[in-house]
Amino acid sequence: MTKEEIKKIIEKENVHFFRLQFCDINGFMKNVAVPHSQIEKALDGKIMFDGSSIDGFVRIHESDMYLKPDYNTFCVMPWRNKDGIATARIICNVYKADETPFEGCPRGNLKRVLDEAKELGYTMNVGTEAEFFLFERDGNGDSTTKTHDKAGYFSVDPEDSGINCRREIIDTLVAMGFEVEASHHEVANGQHEVNFKYADALESADNTITFKWVVKTIAKQHNLHATFMPKPIFGINGSGMHTNQSLFNLDGSNAFVDESDPLLLSKVAYQYLAGAIKNARGFAAVTNPLVNSYKRLVPGYEAPVYLAWSASNRSALIRIPASRGVSTRVEIRCPDPTCNPYLAFAMMLNSGLDGVKNQLTPPPSIDSNIFSMTDAEKVDAGIINMPASLKEALEELKVNPIAKETLGDHIFEKYIANKEMEWDKFRTAVTDWELTEYLDIY
Repeated sequence: MTKEEIKKIIEKENVHFFRLQFCDINGFMKNVAVPHSQIEKALDGKIMFDGSSIDGFVRIHESDMYLKPDYNTFCVMPWRNKDGIATARIICNVYKADETPFEGCPRGNLKRVLDEAKELGYTMNVGTEAEFFLFERDGNGDSTTKTHDKAGYFSVDPEDSGINCRREIIDTLVAMGFEVEASHHEVANGQHEVNFKYADALESADNTITFKWVVKTIAKQHNLHATFMPKPIFGINGSGMHTNQSLFNLDGSNAFVDESDPLLLSKVAYQYLAGAIKNARGFAAVTNPLVNSYKRLVPGYEAPVYLAWSASNRSALIRIPASRGVSTRVEIRCPDPTCNPYLAFAMMLNSGLDGVKNQLTPPPSIDSNIFSMTDAEKVDAGIINMPASLKEALEELKVNPIAKETLGDHIFEKYIANKEMEWDKFRTAVTDWELTEYLDIY
């Protein structure tokens, strides 16, 4: 889109309020709202904000920062039209006061990594499948962990009582320009999934944070609480964000395709697989960023725990979906929807490219159910585990050779500091489990 096209839509839709959105290091969407009189200034990237108030950005004496909009992300917000007065949003990159890109901007960092991939001759396409729970709110409007249905995988109404909320989520996404491919109830009670079409990595990251915002907003209008927390309830499946990804050549052809290969996969695809497996323990702290993330990554609940790949096996970390041709891709199954997609995509891309640049060979595929293998069988097959805790994942991130290069010094240092603080809070907290187990008997 162009600035003039946006201004025409603003006048046609009677947009009076304009939200300039950006993403912090932890993956939370932020925004600065301006009235109609400031829209021209906003579109020119002249709106400033206090960057020292954003966790992981800058110090107080460096606080003035600019929001530079990406015109292609402009859209009118369907649920904010009141009495004929509309609100629109646009996603921005963060710039410093001297109008140079801010190295701590996750979106700007992904753009940098994608530009470096283009120098190697590749673009990255990504499609995410972010699962979420719908929980009831109590009489005070506070969220609970009480699900409002007893439905399961692919259930229909009346068992799937979230279907109306999910339908409105889809209608809203479509109105915002998404191409929604499918939606359904997931395995656990109250768990849902909406799938939208893949896009280039930057657009897909924008779509992922927009999707999470829309889901939470529409759920609240239905007096429900939507959460993307990986494991909100013990004993049932958690929520993942399977991330389908492929490299395309600059001529628009899929670099993962080779019609002469038994699996129709190219040498580049196998090398990308090898790089992802080599670096998976090192990117886990970014793709699975919470203490709670590692309560999903345990055997028995379909979550991938083991570093392996397969053309069909869903117990492996990486699966090759059956579609071929332009749709040929790898599906990395460990990420969860609490990750910052800009950082997660950057880490997975450079992990795969590490395999391409160094012409790595992946281990043999594992086509049997890894969950049913003995420890000895896993050792014989060379299968190792993903990190079992955020602490372990952070230690792997620190020593991963490509992590600092991928995230940049600023994000790398701030991210680790934030997550070590989170781990320390968890480590020193006294939990309900401890009170139940120990209080009466010791």
